[in-house]
Amino acid sequence: MDVSDAELTVEVTGPVATVTIHNPARRNAMTAAMWRQLPELLDHLEPDPDVRALVLTGAGDAFCAGADLGDLAELLDAGDTSIAVAAEERLASFAKPTVASIRGACVGGGAQLAVACDLRIAADDARFGVPPARLGLVYPAPTTRRLSRLVGPSAAKHLLFTAELIDAQRALRIGLVDEVLPGDRLVARVDDLTATIAQRSPLSVAAAKEIIDDRAGPARIAWWHRKVATTGEPREGVAAVTERRQPRFAWRPTDG
Repeated sequence: MDVSDAELTVEVTGPVATVTIHNPARRNAMTAAMWRQLPELLDHLEPDPDVRALVLTGAGDAFCAGADLGDLAELLDAGDTSIAVAAEERLASFAKPTVASIRGACVGGGAQLAVACDLRIAADDARFGVPPARLGLVYPAPTTRRLSRLVGPSAAKHLLFTAELIDAQRALRIGLVDEVLPGDRLVARVDDLTATIAQRSPLSVAAAKEIIDDRAGPARIAWWHRKVATTGEPREGVAAVTERRQPRFAWRPTDG
């Protein structure tokens, strides 16, 4: 493999940033360099006031086939402090909504990244798997807990105990993905979804994400309610509904 072909690329179109996993020789498997690169990209994108949502996807016909096995020893030695877990945690803590756009293989480290996103939209050819039991490995504890919260303990155990691949429809039934569409409609649906999110109040969305992810204690929740009272966002929202126009929400997470 030419390691120069393995990279994460970023494209910002309007209010949406798209991070693409690109490693064609390995079905977009994540190399050590790519795991290290992801938090850096997110650190750059998060404070950008023009970015309102982020899409994570894979190049070509796969999302991500996992961690590149050539880097497996480094990941195993680090356990739950590995660069893969650090990348996953940074993605999960990204302050703005994140959407995984999934086609083809979404396995191992790919599932790890997809589960760390807020929403997952899949093409009907997507396949999902969590293979540590096939390899004699222990899936990272933060990843295991996040998967269990998403699909429930029983479905998480089935995925982890069997290491079987499941199709997109089963992933939809257990809550691993939010929508399944024909492959030729995936990009348009993700574009529509992120455009809708970008039109909503960033204050409302940011508060909801923190609260749902259990990262907002009583003091932080009170802080959010004070922002509602002082930023004028509700006045703008009501005015937009009354005037039958798109709202012009002015608050951004960088405003504090």
